[in-house]
Amino acid sequence: MRVVTWNLWWRFGPWRERQKAILAVLRELDPDVVGLQEVWAAGAENLAEWLADELGLHCTWAPSPAPERWRKRIEDPDAGSVHIGNAVLSRWPVVERETLLLPAPPDLADGRAALYARVAAPSFDIPFFTTHLTSAGHASAVRRAQVTALAELVARHRGGTPFPPVVTGDFNAWPDSDEVRLFGGTRTASAVPGQVLYDAWDYADPTAPAATWTPENPYAARLLEPAVRIDYIHVGPPGPIGEGHVRHIRRAGHGPVDGVWPSDHAAVVADLAEDESAII
Repeated sequence: MRVVTWNLWWRFGPWRERQKAILAVLRELDPDVVGLQEVWAAGAENLAEWLADELGLHCTWAPSPAPERWRKRIEDPDAGSVHIGNAVLSRWPVVERETLLLPAPPDLADGRAALYARVAAPSFDIPFFTTHLTSAGHASAVRRAQVTALAELVARHRGGTPFPPVVTGDFNAWPDSDEVRLFGGTRTASAVPGQVLYDAWDYADPTAPAATWTPENPYAARLLEPAVRIDYIHVGPPGPIGEGHVRHIRRAGHGPVDGVWPSDHAAVVADLAEDESAII
């Protein structure tokens, strides 16, 4: 089962051209389940729904309750009607969902949320989540509160299936940060006692390029920040016959398509096992 996470950079930059490049990358990846962040919608147009239609996937979308802070950041005559949110695309139907507004102080409260979607795959349900955490560099404490709320959401919905929870998203945090370690629960005490969520990149080739935010990307280069991985796929411990074991993981969307970079972030792609063939 192929899982993708990708921050799509909302309606920034040449967004019309970018959406075609996003589609081209996703079409080539042929994913089964996708977690998307910074998805735009305006009137009858919705980027996630358009992608789902083009790819033959199901879609569930969760708009931010506070789009006004985002609208101030773009020069667009239609900005007043543009929404932002998270979405899940899936090869199989979504049979249950919940949106959780993540905690943030007033100065950072721009509607960041987590979306839970229970995906009815042929052999078992998949508890799938996608999220977008606060981006301010100094806001590690805020992100720790957010990953605690996210971990509690996962704990409420992880049961009833042999497949482990899959959590995707833009955490806006370095791999060795307090918030990422807190969420995973393997390098410090877990946000939810007893709950472990592996960073799927721990299964990657150690020599593979890992940065999903990098000055190689011209949209990111303008901020003069270091190259780092801030986008994640987390997976719970494998099921009884190896369900959810991470077989492969890599970046995608980290270069131009017909001269256009799809987003300011690279995507992360993981192939997860579905059966006992994953057991070593």
